[in-house]
Amino acid sequence: MAEVAANLQPAYTELIRQAAQGEVLHNDDTRATILAFARGPTEGEPSQESPARTGTFTSGIVAIREGREIACFFTGRQHAHENLADVLRQRAAALGPPIQMCDALARNVPATFEVILANCLAHARRQFVEIAPAFPDECRVVLETLREVYHHDATAKAEGLTPAARLALHQEWSGPLIRALHAWLTAQVAERKVEPNSRLGKAIAYLRTHWEPLTRFLHVAGAPLDNNVAERALTKAILHRKASLFFKTERGAHVADLFMSLIYTCQRTGADPFHYLTALQAHAAALGAAPRDWLPWTYRETLARSDAVPSA
Repeated sequence: MAEVAANLQPAYTELIRQAAQGEVLHNDDTRATILAFARGPTEGEPSQESPARTGTFTSGIVAIREGREIACFFTGRQHAHENLADVLRQRAAALGPPIQMCDALARNVPATFEVILANCLAHARRQFVEIAPAFPDECRVVLETLREVYHHDATAKAEGLTPAARLALHQEWSGPLIRALHAWLTAQVAERKVEPNSRLGKAIAYLRTHWEPLTRFLHVAGAPLDNNVAERALTKAILHRKASLFFKTERGAHVADLFMSLIYTCQRTGADPFHYLTALQAHAAALGAAPRDWLPWTYRETLARSDAVPSA
């Protein structure tokens, strides 16, 4: 397995570089366990100071570039914002800041790179779904408004609209809905119709506090509504965690990240993971020389070219 991972490393490295050039980058975290991090030094090993951070995480970063999803997974001590910063260090200087979609946790936003921040509307919506039995009338206002917004977004996708055309559609149809919702939220607080410390009050406060990034889709072409892309990707890491429970070493976690990144990107770009990984191993030398020719969406063309060249 270690030898195979070493052969495939150039593809993983190139996948990360390609993700860095994305127009939109989704990111999120889930917990992970690496036994080598959890145990203390054994007898005879030099003792080390306890790390400032004891948690271990798997970050999922899914870039949208030229209409395709590129998934990269990273497991270790770092939070999602630190892994995203590592990815963005490979972004071409000529490109402007990407749209970053995440939930509103501070640990998701890189401090050292400029991004156009968009927050997850589904995350905000979920808070009202959870309290709807206790506050049915108030939650209905929010949920029905967001249902209409999602309907307009689905229409844009079904019609294959460009990012600019999608933005215009949302501004025309979703804009009035969102402005009316904002006025309603403001009135609930200003007129003291809601207890600030109640679950409803906290859900409203979350919406109002993060209003600008939550409604980025009304102002920036290509800004998504939610972070479901990253959450869907992280289900792969969660299933792996449920099946295997932990990684023994950081190196083992890296190997899992490599395979999961390549396999999931294959699934999202329509490539056969088994055929792809087999082709990479059979052409390991060529992969090392030109990794961009051996990505899930380019390798078939590369294979066709190599088959067309007569042997010496």
